[in-house]
Amino acid sequence: MDSKKILEIAVKAAESKRGEDIVALDMEKVSLITDYFMIVDAASTRQVQAIADSVEEAVEAAGIEIKRIEGYSAARWVLIDLGDVMVHVFQKDDRSYYNLEKLWVEAPMVDVSDWVEA
Repeated sequence: MDSKKILEIAVKAAESKRGEDIVALDMEKVSLITDYFMIVDAASTRQVQAIADSVEEAVEAAGIEIKRIEGYSAARWVLIDLGDVMVHVFQKDDRSYYNLEKLWVEAPMVDVSDWVEA
């Protein structure tokens, strides 16, 4: 499956659990590690875990291998490594603190508006 389709599955799964401010960055030209970053935030540890669970279930149902999940028990910043797509689920304050969008400012934004409800 191509990496953009994996990104779409992850975005829709996060959105289904009311993930907030979903952003995707095209990392292909700025990183050798992955094609896309997906960044989303949530209001509580419970919601962070619900979003992570939803992404995990959706990608597994699509036959996508999860390489690694980190940070789930603390649920401040959960990283889901899907190989070509890295999913970052943050609590709001932690997202502001780490500010991955600014760190990777040279990565173009991916339009995910067709995959989420307005």
